[in-house]
Amino acid sequence: MTIRGYVQGVGFRYATAARARSRDVSGWVRNNADGTVEAVFEGDDNGVGLLVSWCGRGPSGARVDGVEVEWEPARGERSFSVL
Repeated sequence: MTIRGYVQGVGFRYATAARARSRDVSGWVRNNADGTVEAVFEGDDNGVGLLVSWCGRGPSGARVDGVEVEWEPARGERSFSVL
């Protein structure tokens, strides 16, 4: 998914990683040069759904203006990384 708004410099990646790990969701999250945050989640439908929903709000200090979600087949991610 791609998250747009004031989402860099507010702890978005680390808050996302903490939530993903607590829900046993694998994948990664990174800042993009255009100011967006990009994330990939793999796990059970409930855990992934909760993360996608949370990313629509983000951590305190963030302002999410929009999200784009693209569903793909699982890639076999085994942990969660902040890139």
